[in-house]
Amino acid sequence: HIAKPVKEVLKSLGWEVLSHPPYSPDLAPSDYHLFASMGHALTEQYFADFEEVKKWLDEWVRKEKQFFWNGIHKLPERGEKCIESNGQYF
Repeated sequence: HIAKPVKEVLKSLGWEVLSHPPYSPDLAPSDYHLFASMGHALTEQYFADFEEVKKWLDEWVRKEKQFFWNGIHKLPERGEKCIESNGQYF
């Protein structure tokens, strides 16, 4: 968050801004949880048109909240593993 208006809002809310670690697919919930799971679900899926794709995506993102909660709450454990592996992929 580098835009001045964003910084001002975050400051007014009293939120602590944490620096983002270097990119790692091991630490990005979108990579290790969301898109990995989506990729597996898409295996051998075929769509006749864009509407079928849109319908499939709409249904997929309506997964149980627990699925998304699990992905976010794996972050501390994955961060520890990243530290233990000296930043190497695992």
